[in-house]
Amino acid sequence: MKAPPDIKGLLILPRLRIQNANAISSPMTHGFPSITAFLGLMWALERKLGEHHALTLDAVGVICHHFEEQVTAEGYPRAFRLTRNPVDKDGSTAAIVEEGRIHLDLTLVFGVRGAALDASDDEKQATAQAVADAVAESRVAGGSVIPSMAPVRQPSPQLVPLGDAFEDRAKALRKLRRRWLPGFALVCRDDLLQSRLDELRTANPDASALDAWLHSSRLNWCAVQSVQADGRTSVEWKPDERKGWIVPIPVGYGALTGVYPAGSVTHARDPRTPLRFVESLYSLGEWVSPHRITEINALLWYGDADEATGLYRARNAYSNFAATIQN
Repeated sequence: MKAPPDIKGLLILPRLRIQNANAISSPMTHGFPSITAFLGLMWALERKLGEHHALTLDAVGVICHHFEEQVTAEGYPRAFRLTRNPVDKDGSTAAIVEEGRIHLDLTLVFGVRGAALDASDDEKQATAQAVADAVAESRVAGGSVIPSMAPVRQPSPQLVPLGDAFEDRAKALRKLRRRWLPGFALVCRDDLLQSRLDELRTANPDASALDAWLHSSRLNWCAVQSVQADGRTSVEWKPDERKGWIVPIPVGYGALTGVYPAGSVTHARDPRTPLRFVESLYSLGEWVSPHRITEINALLWYGDADEATGLYRARNAYSNFAATIQN
């Protein structure tokens, strides 16, 4: 497994308003864009900026301040609000392709390194603004960035060096995380999935990781039997005890085939790039208040591609600090 990158500074894009982002994050989950969409945005920004700004983007953190999934609100079941496609050439009604949409208010935090961190304050501000302008012209998880309509002045993008000393990094993070409230940051909890699997296997040795993932993704009520003072047995239904706002999330892709040479697969999107068929990988995530994050690597996600094992996934080091953060 790839180690977290050596983060030297943070590039912060505060309070972005995203309209009609993709709410269907995988074939089995919905409600927020996949974290791989934000990694894709990071890599696209790096290509746009080029070498002119002397800045390398290594990781990205996502803090959600508000969300509004575009679903119906009548009754308990929910359905996506869909758009009517234009009619066909012959006037008949075209088929509707279901698309989930969500409006978001986000703060994006990029872990960066490069000579731009050693520039003057004015030059750092110019670099941060250039990245913000590039994001404004881009798609974020399939959605459009729209100007803020808030009556108060919105915070400006920042490029903040963190320093090398632990005390300097901790002080900078304490100052920044107050500005990210109210909101919740999405972090990875692979450790909770493994502990749930171990728990299920105590009762059922054949339990799989999928069983643990599904069990962790829902509210489970269990019958608890107790013996009363008069000797009679009673049964009480109780929900599972769990801490935190735990959600099922996709975290990348696993290979289904070997790597095909460039141009050997018909109708591939890019005939100049080798191709591999993959499927989604799933894990558990947790929405955590930023004021509980004491280490920047607990917030940031980074890419980890291992061609030999066929794993292409997003990783986050929150579980390494979970015990300290929660205590």
